[in-house]
Amino acid sequence: MTATRLRLVTLNLWGTEPPLARRLDLARRQLATLDPDVIALQEVKPHGDATTAHALAAARGDHVLYVPALRWADGAFGPGTVGGEEGLAIVSRWPMLARRALRLPYARPTEARLLVSAQLATPAGPIWVHTTHLHYRLDDGAARAAQVLAIDDAIRACGRGNDDPPQLLCGDFNATPDSDEVRFLRGLHTLAGRRTHFQDAWLRRHDEPGRGAGPAQGVTWSSDNQHTRPLRSLDLDRRIDYVFVTTRKKDGRGTVHDCQVALTDRDGDGADAICASDHYAVCADVQIAAG
Repeated sequence: MTATRLRLVTLNLWGTEPPLARRLDLARRQLATLDPDVIALQEVKPHGDATTAHALAAARGDHVLYVPALRWADGAFGPGTVGGEEGLAIVSRWPMLARRALRLPYARPTEARLLVSAQLATPAGPIWVHTTHLHYRLDDGAARAAQVLAIDDAIRACGRGNDDPPQLLCGDFNATPDSDEVRFLRGLHTLAGRRTHFQDAWLRRHDEPGRGAGPAQGVTWSSDNQHTRPLRSLDLDRRIDYVFVTTRKKDGRGTVHDCQVALTDRDGDGADAICASDHYAVCADVQIAAG
């Protein structure tokens, strides 16, 4: 974006669900307009000779870190289902100085979660960016609580001192802002006798408006998006995708300058209209240099 700010987009890419070619093309066009420095992706799957993350990165020649979270055999998801894998990716216009992956608690045979981290060589110096995807069931709060505790430990290990640069944590948390696990990250709730603090980028730029159906309310799992309808049992119209930033520094680093719901455009008309994914994205601009 600039030498002093980083623009990040986080998106659950919805695997390889059809119509994949149209979805990827629509995502590419919208991402080209946003021109992010970093794209954090969840539900990334093999595609062609690489992955869906590489397909989005190819147009700009960006650097890609992809880590599989789960591999499964034929029949693992029921008779006739085929084997495969799914993971997380970080796409960056800048080189990656270091790469890490942490397996999160409560792994299941058909559901395993990661924190994937990359230290990026930004114009303002090295910055850690982290992406994750937590358990999705509505009654998985205890699992997600254990997962955010592990994530907080991993981010602290990357440096959270007064002189350390800000860090960005993003992804599909499958939890609403009033959940214990998100409130813990925001410094409003105690888990396992501990507290932490991250800025919720959306709330830094918007008052929490309550529940609603559209991007103006910060909703990323939306009834406005036809791709969510087969999974309406998970409750629609929720803000579950986030960009979190470590505590703002006295010199201005870590300041959130903008945050919006993104990738809401449709391709096609009427019943043929599609979105790039079953989730909307979140785009945030964060100050990474003093000033």
